[in-house]
Amino acid sequence: MTDRGSPDHCVYVLRCADDSLYTGYTTDVERRVREHAAGEGAKYTRGRTPVVLVHVESFDGRSAAMSREYELKESSRAAKERAVDAGGVPDWVALPAGLVGERT
Repeated sequence: MTDRGSPDHCVYVLRCADDSLYTGYTTDVERRVREHAAGEGAKYTRGRTPVVLVHVESFDGRSAAMSREYELKESSRAAKERAVDAGGVPDWVALPAGLVGERT
């Protein structure tokens, strides 16, 4: 855990303006979502703003988080939607309402 109480390794899912889902890994969810929202994130999301954070999973280690990121990226849209529906965004994620979907 970081000093502010958020996990060190996270996998996140963004819903883009075109309703596509983008999956990524980060050590700082708030910073990374802000980068995507500002058009400074991954090339995929740059032309698909605005983005909304819809799912976050936290892990103790980088390896486990990166494995889960790969698993989600390789899964079908239906499987990603199930993960989003089952998870949501934890309360420790401090982002403005317009950047965050449903809380868990």
